[in-house]
Amino acid sequence: MAHIIDKDGLPDHFPTHRHTAKFWEQLGRVVATFGFLEEVLGKAIFACTATRPYREDEIEAAYKAWLPKLERALYDPLGKLITSFVDALRKHPNTTTQNIDELEETLRAASKMRNVLCHGSWRSPDKNGAAIPLFVRKERDKDVEVFDTAIDAAFLLQTQMHVAELACEIVNTVTHMGWRFPGSVGPGEPIS
Repeated sequence: MAHIIDKDGLPDHFPTHRHTAKFWEQLGRVVATFGFLEEVLGKAIFACTATRPYREDEIEAAYKAWLPKLERALYDPLGKLITSFVDALRKHPNTTTQNIDELEETLRAASKMRNVLCHGSWRSPDKNGAAIPLFVRKERDKDVEVFDTAIDAAFLLQTQMHVAELACEIVNTVTHMGWRFPGSVGPGEPIS
């Protein structure tokens, strides 16, 4: 015998009805903060590549490579933005950032969490309001990894604040060299 779902009988906000509005608000805020981080990385890539000095014989090739790099900064996923940013920062002869490896490692860890939060399927919460999202990751030449950490609104808030802090660190890599961060009205030499 065939069956179909009684769509009119589903709870309001199905399938998200089992979590609190606070949980969903916090998840939305952390996802939006990751979007902001991606924007900041794109602008930092621009700043680091636009202010890098080139020898006269390098200018034409650098310019040809620059436009596609800037275009990719608009649509690349977070992992590729991190790679481009770190590469641009390392190649800039005037960088003052001392902890590039540590910053990259922290950004990559945040990127993994972003994928869980954005792509996980949220299961019902436990009595404390925490849930383990269904998320499975398979990286090249590695075993399958099943995410198994329960997440609640407090965890999401902490993650959101951490990602906002990372965005500030990215801005600092540019402003500490004396440049105004692109799109801001803050201190520093404008990039033109």
